[in-house]
Amino acid sequence: MTPTAMTPTATGPHVDATGARVVAEVGLLEYADCQVSAIHGLRDIFRVASEHAVETGDPPSVIRVSTWSVTATDDGPVMECTSDTHPDLEHRLSHVIIPPSLVVPELMKSVDALTDWLVGLRSEGTTLCAVCAGVFVLAETHLLDSRDATTHWAFAEELARRHPDVRVDASRMVIDDLDIVTAAGILAWVDLGLTLVDRMLGPSVMLHTARFVLADPPRRQQSLYQEFTPRLQHGDADIREVQAHLHANLHEPLSVEDLARRAAMHPRTLQRRFKQATGLTTTEYVQTARIAKARETLELTTDSVAEVARSVGYLDVSNFRRLFQRATGVTPSEYRNRFSIASRVNERE
Repeated sequence: MTPTAMTPTATGPHVDATGARVVAEVGLLEYADCQVSAIHGLRDIFRVASEHAVETGDPPSVIRVSTWSVTATDDGPVMECTSDTHPDLEHRLSHVIIPPSLVVPELMKSVDALTDWLVGLRSEGTTLCAVCAGVFVLAETHLLDSRDATTHWAFAEELARRHPDVRVDASRMVIDDLDIVTAAGILAWVDLGLTLVDRMLGPSVMLHTARFVLADPPRRQQSLYQEFTPRLQHGDADIREVQAHLHANLHEPLSVEDLARRAAMHPRTLQRRFKQATGLTTTEYVQTARIAKARETLELTTDSVAEVARSVGYLDVSNFRRLFQRATGVTPSEYRNRFSIASRVNERE
Protein backbone atom coordinates (compact mmCIF):
# COMPACT_ATOMS: atom_id res chain seq x y z
CA MET A 1 0.00 0.00 0.00
CA THR A 2 1.29 3.45 -0.86
CA PRO A 3 1.96 5.34 2.36
CA THR A 4 0.01 8.49 3.12
CA ALA A 5 2.90 10.56 4.46
CA MET A 6 4.52 11.68 1.22
CA THR A 7 6.99 14.52 0.78
CA PRO A 8 5.51 17.50 -1.08
CA THR A 9 7.47 18.88 -4.00
CA ALA A 10 8.76 22.33 -3.12
CA THR A 11 11.65 24.62 -3.93
CA GLY A 12 13.67 27.06 -1.88
CA PRO A 13 14.87 26.66 1.71
CA HIS A 14 12.64 26.94 4.76
CA VAL A 15 13.49 29.45 7.47
CA ASP A 16 12.96 28.34 11.06
CA ALA A 17 11.73 30.37 14.04
CA THR A 18 15.26 31.62 14.80
CA GLY A 19 15.78 32.90 11.26
CA ALA A 20 18.19 30.11 10.29
CA ARG A 21 17.89 28.59 6.81
CA VAL A 22 16.81 24.95 6.84
CA VAL A 23 19.08 23.79 4.04
CA ALA A 24 17.92 20.15 4.06
CA GLU A 25 15.64 17.70 5.83
CA VAL A 26 17.19 14.32 6.60
CA GLY A 27 14.73 11.55 7.40
CA LEU A 28 16.06 8.73 9.57
CA LEU A 29 14.22 5.47 8.96
CA GLU A 30 13.39 3.34 11.98
CA TYR A 31 12.42 -0.21 11.00
CA ALA A 32 12.21 -3.58 12.75
CA ASP A 33 15.57 -4.63 14.30
CA CYS A 34 17.42 -1.58 13.01
CA GLN A 35 20.42 -0.14 14.84
CA VAL A 36 18.76 2.55 16.96
CA SER A 37 22.15 3.85 18.13
CA ALA A 38 22.86 4.85 14.51
CA ILE A 39 19.68 6.96 14.49
CA HIS A 40 20.67 8.70 17.72
CA GLY A 41 24.27 9.11 16.54
CA LEU A 42 23.27 10.62 13.20
CA ARG A 43 20.89 12.97 14.97
CA ASP A 44 23.80 14.10 17.18
CA ILE A 45 26.14 14.59 14.19
CA PHE A 46 23.60 16.79 12.39
CA ARG A 47 22.91 18.72 15.60
CA VAL A 48 26.60 19.46 16.21
CA ALA A 49 27.00 20.51 12.59
CA SER A 50 23.91 22.71 12.65
CA GLU A 51 24.88 24.47 15.88
CA HIS A 52 28.30 25.28 14.45
CA ALA A 53 26.76 26.46 11.16
CA VAL A 54 24.40 28.76 13.08
CA GLU A 55 27.30 30.26 15.04
CA THR A 56 29.62 30.73 12.06
CA GLY A 57 27.44 30.81 8.96
CA ASP A 58 26.30 33.80 6.97
CA PRO A 59 23.44 33.22 6.77
CA PRO A 60 23.11 30.77 9.70
CA SER A 61 21.98 27.36 8.44
CA VAL A 62 20.66 24.15 9.97
CA ILE A 63 19.86 20.59 8.94
CA ARG A 64 16.39 19.47 9.92
CA VAL A 65 16.19 15.88 11.18
CA SER A 66 13.02 13.77 11.32
CA THR A 67 12.46 10.10 12.17
CA TRP A 68 10.03 7.87 10.27
CA SER A 69 8.60 4.42 10.91
CA VAL A 70 5.92 2.04 9.64
CA THR A 71 2.72 2.31 11.68
CA ALA A 72 -0.20 -0.13 11.51
CA THR A 73 -3.64 1.42 10.97
CA ASP A 74 -7.12 0.11 10.20
CA ASP A 75 -6.43 1.00 6.55
CA GLY A 76 -3.11 -0.83 6.52
CA PRO A 77 0.49 0.17 7.23
CA VAL A 78 1.51 3.78 6.65
CA MET A 79 4.70 5.78 7.14
CA GLU A 80 4.53 8.29 9.96
CA CYS A 81 6.91 10.88 11.36
CA THR A 82 7.69 10.01 14.99
CA SER A 83 10.09 12.85 15.84
CA ASP A 84 11.09 16.11 14.22
CA THR A 85 13.47 18.97 15.03
CA HIS A 86 11.16 21.39 13.17
CA PRO A 87 7.60 20.07 13.61
CA ASP A 88 6.05 23.41 12.66
CA LEU A 89 7.30 23.17 9.05
CA GLU A 90 5.95 21.08 6.20
CA HIS A 91 8.11 18.11 5.27
CA ARG A 92 10.58 18.40 2.41
CA LEU A 93 12.68 15.27 2.69
CA SER A 94 15.86 15.95 0.75
CA HIS A 95 17.59 12.82 2.12
CA VAL A 96 16.51 9.57 3.78
CA ILE A 97 18.98 7.36 5.65
CA ILE A 98 18.32 3.65 6.16
CA PRO A 99 20.46 2.61 9.17
CA PRO A 100 22.07 -0.80 9.69
CA SER A 101 20.11 -3.83 10.84
CA LEU A 102 21.09 -5.68 14.02
CA VAL A 103 19.99 -8.98 12.49
CA VAL A 104 21.54 -10.68 9.49
CA PRO A 105 19.92 -10.11 6.08
CA GLU A 106 18.39 -13.61 6.09
CA LEU A 107 16.22 -12.58 9.09
CA MET A 108 15.26 -9.12 7.82
CA LYS A 109 11.62 -8.71 6.84
CA SER A 110 10.48 -7.01 3.65
CA VAL A 111 7.73 -4.42 4.19
CA ASP A 112 5.77 -3.32 1.12
CA ALA A 113 4.73 0.00 2.67
CA LEU A 114 8.36 0.86 3.32
CA THR A 115 9.43 -0.10 -0.19
CA ASP A 116 6.60 1.93 -1.74
CA TRP A 117 7.51 4.91 0.43
CA LEU A 118 11.14 4.87 -0.68
CA VAL A 119 10.19 4.52 -4.35
CA GLY A 120 7.76 7.42 -4.00
CA LEU A 121 10.34 9.62 -2.33
CA ARG A 122 12.91 8.79 -5.01
CA SER A 123 10.42 9.84 -7.69
CA GLU A 124 10.17 13.23 -5.96
CA GLY A 125 13.95 13.70 -6.01
CA THR A 126 14.86 12.61 -2.48
CA THR A 127 18.43 11.27 -2.14
CA LEU A 128 18.36 7.76 -0.64
CA CYS A 129 21.16 6.58 1.67
CA ALA A 130 21.68 3.17 3.27
CA VAL A 131 24.23 1.70 5.68
CA CYS A 132 25.48 -1.88 6.07
CA ALA A 133 22.57 -4.36 6.00
CA GLY A 134 20.25 -1.39 5.47
CA VAL A 135 21.41 -1.56 1.85
CA PHE A 136 19.23 -4.69 1.53
CA VAL A 137 16.17 -2.56 2.34
CA LEU A 138 17.13 -0.12 -0.40
CA ALA A 139 17.88 -2.94 -2.85
CA GLU A 140 14.31 -4.23 -2.47
CA THR A 141 13.16 -1.10 -4.33
CA HIS A 142 15.31 -2.06 -7.37
CA LEU A 143 16.62 1.52 -7.39
CA LEU A 144 20.12 0.09 -6.96
CA ASP A 145 19.88 -1.95 -10.16
CA SER A 146 22.78 -1.13 -12.52
CA ARG A 147 24.42 0.89 -9.73
CA ASP A 148 27.58 0.47 -7.67
CA ALA A 149 26.74 -0.25 -4.03
CA THR A 150 28.63 -1.26 -0.93
CA THR A 151 27.62 -3.12 2.22
CA HIS A 152 29.30 -4.97 5.07
CA TRP A 153 31.90 -7.36 3.64
CA ALA A 154 30.18 -10.31 5.33
CA PHE A 155 26.93 -9.55 3.49
CA ALA A 156 28.33 -8.72 0.05
CA GLU A 157 27.94 -12.20 -1.41
CA GLU A 158 24.34 -12.44 -0.23
CA LEU A 159 23.50 -8.99 -1.63
CA ALA A 160 24.96 -9.97 -5.01
CA ARG A 161 23.05 -13.26 -4.97
CA ARG A 162 19.70 -11.67 -4.16
CA HIS A 163 20.14 -8.68 -6.43
CA PRO A 164 22.34 -9.68 -9.37
CA ASP A 165 21.69 -6.38 -11.15
CA VAL A 166 23.45 -4.45 -8.36
CA ARG A 167 27.21 -3.94 -8.83
CA VAL A 168 28.37 -4.85 -5.31
CA ASP A 169 31.74 -3.44 -4.27
CA ALA A 170 32.39 -4.20 -0.59
CA SER A 171 35.96 -2.85 -0.76
CA ARG A 172 34.69 0.73 -0.40
CA MET A 173 33.42 2.40 2.78
CA VAL A 174 31.12 4.93 1.10
CA ILE A 175 29.90 4.99 -2.49
CA ASP A 176 28.49 8.42 -3.19
CA ASP A 177 26.55 8.31 -6.46
CA LEU A 178 25.11 11.74 -5.64
CA ASP A 179 21.44 10.72 -5.76
CA ILE A 180 22.00 7.36 -4.01
CA VAL A 181 24.62 6.82 -1.28
CA THR A 182 25.59 3.51 0.32
CA ALA A 183 27.95 2.92 3.24
CA ALA A 184 29.58 -0.33 4.30
CA GLY A 185 30.20 -1.30 7.94
CA ILE A 186 27.85 -1.19 10.89
CA LEU A 187 29.52 2.03 12.09
CA ALA A 188 29.86 3.55 8.62
CA TRP A 189 26.92 5.82 9.45
CA VAL A 190 29.56 8.15 10.89
CA ASP A 191 31.27 8.42 7.48
CA LEU A 192 27.90 8.83 5.80
CA GLY A 193 26.76 11.51 8.24
CA LEU A 194 29.96 13.52 7.78
CA THR A 195 29.74 13.10 3.99
CA LEU A 196 26.25 14.62 4.05
CA VAL A 197 27.33 17.44 6.40
CA ASP A 198 30.09 18.25 3.90
CA ARG A 199 27.56 18.30 1.08
CA MET A 200 24.96 20.41 2.92
CA LEU A 201 26.97 22.78 5.12
CA GLY A 202 30.45 22.69 3.61
CA PRO A 203 33.89 21.28 4.43
CA SER A 204 34.73 23.60 7.34
CA VAL A 205 31.57 22.60 9.22
CA MET A 206 32.24 18.94 8.40
CA LEU A 207 35.80 19.12 9.74
CA HIS A 208 34.63 20.87 12.93
CA THR A 209 31.99 18.20 13.42
CA ALA A 210 34.50 15.40 12.83
CA ARG A 211 36.86 16.89 15.41
CA PHE A 212 34.03 17.36 17.92
CA VAL A 213 32.84 13.74 17.68
CA LEU A 214 36.45 12.45 17.52
CA ALA A 215 36.04 10.88 14.10
CA ASP A 216 38.28 10.93 11.04
CA PRO A 217 36.76 12.92 8.17
CA PRO A 218 35.54 10.67 5.35
CA ARG A 219 37.72 12.61 2.92
CA ARG A 220 39.57 15.90 3.13
CA GLN A 221 38.13 18.65 1.00
CA GLN A 222 39.32 22.05 -0.14
CA SER A 223 37.00 24.76 -1.30
CA LEU A 224 38.68 24.58 -4.71
CA TYR A 225 37.19 21.11 -5.18
CA GLN A 226 33.51 21.59 -4.65
CA GLU A 227 31.23 18.55 -4.69
CA PHE A 228 28.77 18.10 -7.52
CA THR A 229 25.29 18.14 -5.99
CA PRO A 230 22.77 17.64 -8.79
CA ARG A 231 19.34 19.21 -8.71
CA LEU A 232 16.82 16.42 -8.20
CA GLN A 233 13.82 18.11 -6.63
CA HIS A 234 12.88 20.15 -9.67
CA GLY A 235 9.47 18.61 -10.38
CA ASP A 236 10.21 17.15 -13.83
CA ALA A 237 9.85 13.37 -13.46
CA ASP A 238 10.97 12.67 -17.05
CA ILE A 239 14.23 14.55 -16.52
CA ARG A 240 14.80 12.77 -13.19
CA GLU A 241 14.61 9.47 -15.05
CA VAL A 242 17.20 10.74 -17.53
CA GLN A 243 19.42 11.83 -14.62
CA ALA A 244 19.12 8.39 -12.99
CA HIS A 245 20.08 6.75 -16.29
CA LEU A 246 23.09 9.06 -16.62
CA HIS A 247 24.39 8.33 -13.11
CA ALA A 248 24.02 4.59 -13.62
CA ASN A 249 25.77 4.59 -17.03
CA LEU A 250 28.56 7.14 -16.89
CA HIS A 251 30.93 4.58 -18.42
CA GLU A 252 28.78 4.33 -21.59
CA PRO A 253 28.48 6.70 -24.57
CA LEU A 254 25.72 9.19 -23.71
CA SER A 255 24.66 11.20 -26.72
CA VAL A 256 21.82 13.70 -26.66
CA GLU A 257 20.08 11.74 -29.40
CA ASP A 258 20.16 8.48 -27.41
CA LEU A 259 18.93 10.22 -24.26
CA ALA A 260 16.15 11.90 -26.21
CA ARG A 261 15.01 8.56 -27.65
CA ARG A 262 15.05 7.07 -24.15
CA ALA A 263 12.91 9.94 -22.85
CA ALA A 264 10.64 9.86 -25.95
CA MET A 265 11.41 13.53 -26.67
CA HIS A 266 12.82 15.55 -29.50
CA PRO A 267 16.51 16.34 -28.74
CA ARG A 268 15.80 20.08 -28.61
CA THR A 269 12.94 19.49 -26.16
CA LEU A 270 15.16 17.34 -23.96
CA GLN A 271 17.92 19.95 -23.97
CA ARG A 272 15.50 22.73 -23.06
CA ARG A 273 13.80 20.81 -20.25
CA PHE A 274 17.07 19.38 -18.95
CA LYS A 275 18.70 22.81 -18.70
CA GLN A 276 15.57 24.26 -17.12
CA ALA A 277 15.45 21.48 -14.50
CA THR A 278 19.14 21.02 -13.67
CA GLY A 279 20.76 24.32 -14.59
CA LEU A 280 23.17 22.49 -16.91
CA THR A 281 23.11 21.23 -20.46
CA THR A 282 23.24 17.46 -20.86
CA THR A 283 26.88 17.69 -21.97
CA GLU A 284 27.84 19.85 -18.96
CA TYR A 285 25.94 17.54 -16.62
CA VAL A 286 27.56 14.36 -17.96
CA GLN A 287 31.05 15.87 -17.82
CA THR A 288 30.53 17.15 -14.27
CA ALA A 289 29.15 13.82 -13.06
CA ARG A 290 31.98 11.91 -14.75
CA ILE A 291 34.64 14.12 -13.17
CA ALA A 292 33.01 13.68 -9.76
CA LYS A 293 33.05 9.91 -10.21
CA ALA A 294 36.65 10.00 -11.46
CA ARG A 295 37.74 11.98 -8.40
CA GLU A 296 36.24 9.35 -6.12
CA THR A 297 37.96 6.56 -8.08
CA LEU A 298 41.31 8.36 -7.86
CA GLU A 299 40.83 8.72 -4.10
CA LEU A 300 39.81 5.15 -3.42
CA THR A 301 41.70 2.98 -5.91
CA THR A 302 45.14 2.56 -7.40
CA ASP A 303 43.77 2.22 -10.95
CA SER A 304 45.87 3.94 -13.59
CA VAL A 305 44.68 7.27 -14.97
CA ALA A 306 43.84 5.52 -18.24
CA GLU A 307 41.72 2.96 -16.39
CA VAL A 308 39.96 5.72 -14.44
CA ALA A 309 39.27 7.59 -17.69
CA ARG A 310 37.73 4.50 -19.31
CA SER A 311 35.62 3.75 -16.21
CA VAL A 312 33.84 7.09 -16.61
CA GLY A 313 33.41 6.93 -20.37
CA TYR A 314 36.55 8.64 -21.73
CA LEU A 315 38.51 6.59 -24.27
CA ASP A 316 40.76 9.56 -25.06
CA VAL A 317 42.97 9.85 -21.96
CA SER A 318 44.41 13.19 -23.06
CA ASN A 319 40.91 14.64 -23.33
CA PHE A 320 40.08 13.24 -19.87
CA ARG A 321 43.19 14.84 -18.35
CA ARG A 322 42.33 18.18 -19.96
CA LEU A 323 38.72 18.12 -18.73
CA PHE A 324 39.78 16.97 -15.26
CA GLN A 325 42.32 19.77 -14.87
CA ARG A 326 39.84 22.34 -16.14
CA ALA A 327 37.30 21.17 -13.54
CA THR A 328 39.63 20.79 -10.53
CA GLY A 329 42.65 22.94 -11.27
CA VAL A 330 45.04 19.98 -10.99
CA THR A 331 45.93 16.94 -13.09
CA PRO A 332 44.51 13.51 -12.15
CA SER A 333 47.93 12.45 -10.84
CA GLU A 334 48.28 15.57 -8.71
CA TYR A 335 44.79 15.05 -7.34
CA ARG A 336 45.62 11.45 -6.39
CA ASN A 337 48.85 12.52 -4.68
CA ARG A 338 46.87 14.93 -2.50
CA PHE A 339 43.75 12.97 -1.72
CA SER A 340 44.31 9.26 -2.36
CA ILE A 341 43.11 7.10 0.50
CA ALA A 342 44.20 3.90 -1.25
CA SER A 343 47.83 4.99 -1.54
CA ARG A 344 47.97 5.91 2.16
CA VAL A 345 46.58 2.50 3.08
CA ASN A 346 49.19 0.79 0.91
CA GLU A 347 51.96 2.85 2.53
CA ARG A 348 50.83 1.78 6.01
CA GLU A 349 50.76 -1.86 4.92
